[in-house]
Amino acid sequence: MSLVNILNVQVLDNPTKFTDPFQFEITLECNAPLPDDLEWRMIYVGSAESSEYDQVLESIMLGPIPVGINKFIFSADAPKIELLPKADLLEVTVVLLCCLYQDKEFVRIGYYVNNEYIDQELQENPPEEPRIDRLQRNILADKPKVTRYTIDWMNPQNTIPQQEEKTTDAAEQDMMVQ
Repeated sequence: MSLVNILNVQVLDNPTKFTDPFQFEITLECNAPLPDDLEWRMIYVGSAESSEYDQVLESIMLGPIPVGINKFIFSADAPKIELLPKADLLEVTVVLLCCLYQDKEFVRIGYYVNNEYIDQELQENPPEEPRIDRLQRNILADKPKVTRYTIDWMNPQNTIPQQEEKTTDAAEQDMMVQ
């Protein structure tokens, strides 16, 4: 049983300019006192071909977490454009929200992100050199992919391998994440 359940994730400022910060309002429930903080990571997948282009946009420690329902805003700057392959700037990629307890990931929420030009002319005839100032980011907020992992909440020294519990999409979820 998980001591922390993610009740809701709301994508804020969506759609927005490619260069604007990412913002998520996260509501979670803590079912028992936690002696350690939760670590949240926001990861932008820069290329489907290689993880070398993935960028950790933000990593925060959150705690102490009181028992009950808690809410916070998780924000991060846009990815560093100079670290992304130009060929992968447009079209679909992914942003991941990962939560860890005692260095063990227990939930990952992934959202598809569509990057496209806001001008019809640029959509039909994309320039050779990307026009970042004309790019828009649209997070597909209604279709998150949620993966939960089994961890030992009470014994951090337990080295049993993490096991994936369940991956769901928006249509199958038994928890509300939007």
